[in-house]
Amino acid sequence: MTRSKYEDGRVTDVSTRTAQIVIEPVSGKRGREAFVDLGRAFSDRLPHFVPQIRAEQIELVDPDKNPFFGHARVQLFIARAGGKGVGRISAHIDELALAMPADQGFGPGTGFFGYFDAEDEDVARALLAAAEAWLAGEGMTRALGPISLSIWEEPGLLVRGSDHAPMIMMGHHPAHYAAWIEAAGYARAKTLFTYDLDISKPFPPLVQRIVQSGHKNARINVRRVRKADWDSEVAIILGILNDAWSDNWGFVPFTPEEVAYAGKKLRQIIKEELNMIAEVDGRPVAFMLTFPDVNDALAKIRGKLFPLGWIHMLRWLRFPKGAGMRVPLMGVLRELHNSRLASQLAFMMIEAIRVESTTKFGSVRGELGWVLEDNQGMVAIADTIQSKINREYAIYAKRLD
Repeated sequence: MTRSKYEDGRVTDVSTRTAQIVIEPVSGKRGREAFVDLGRAFSDRLPHFVPQIRAEQIELVDPDKNPFFGHARVQLFIARAGGKGVGRISAHIDELALAMPADQGFGPGTGFFGYFDAEDEDVARALLAAAEAWLAGEGMTRALGPISLSIWEEPGLLVRGSDHAPMIMMGHHPAHYAAWIEAAGYARAKTLFTYDLDISKPFPPLVQRIVQSGHKNARINVRRVRKADWDSEVAIILGILNDAWSDNWGFVPFTPEEVAYAGKKLRQIIKEELNMIAEVDGRPVAFMLTFPDVNDALAKIRGKLFPLGWIHMLRWLRFPKGAGMRVPLMGVLRELHNSRLASQLAFMMIEAIRVESTTKFGSVRGELGWVLEDNQGMVAIADTIQSKINREYAIYAKRLD
């Protein structure tokens, strides 16, 4: 069993087998850049991986730019052997997650690890031990991960579906990481699914009847998101999200700063006709967001905007012809949960988006997720529209006391 000690800002593995592995905490601009670049080097080895824009990846671990740091403590680590970077990991504590009820997955004593990459199992064991030592030193009694960094960013380890490229804002990991994490004493705490969907053909007759019935109901209005009123629309969407998801496993509310940050980041890829707000009696009660898969464009420019990649990106952003479509988030106010109206609104929004995706952009494929394994409502919707699970992400937990 690997044991680590955290002294003078450095974690040194003290087991015999991995005595040459040193885990160094990193900070500052250069440290963060090295952390990101090491992760990019690992990702570049993976089949089907799509390189992301480096500056955006660095921004996510920058405490001056990512508002997640406003309610979190974060320590980044790089593993070195013989002076060479052989792995990385983050250890972080979200104060908002600590305040959540324990029966919703997080709660008091729960810390996290994320951004996990390792050259081999010995490095993996040393990195996890280092993250655990830091979390325990901060008073945590449980480690959960990988979650990088926020639950709203990249939750879970890909354990199924690495045989095809990830869509926008989705993690992509080698299959053997799961065995290394489990060997370090972690057990699966939660499973997340994504669902693949052929959107080139109409939904089953049952769904069509439900949608048509909704259109005949004068109380219901499903409308496009209005970019001209973007700030207020974002506030509506995330207000519904904070209410709709508040009882879900792993829920952490968005702060006002995170709402503003998300709105600014998403605006450039938002197409009004692909994002819907449902109103009942004039009141917004549900939403569905859909993002064209920017990975289609990033794959062609290898994640590099310069010297000419930015031209291709601008063209793609203006008109993402044939792009795959991902639905990362939807929500219905809690007061409507478990009602027929909730599922009707969901079907109406997804049908409106399907029609716009196919007729305007020529899209043929959609993806829903992440969906919690025990979210019966969303699983039922995914089954009814005849989508199939195509990716599985695992979140692991381990007691530290």
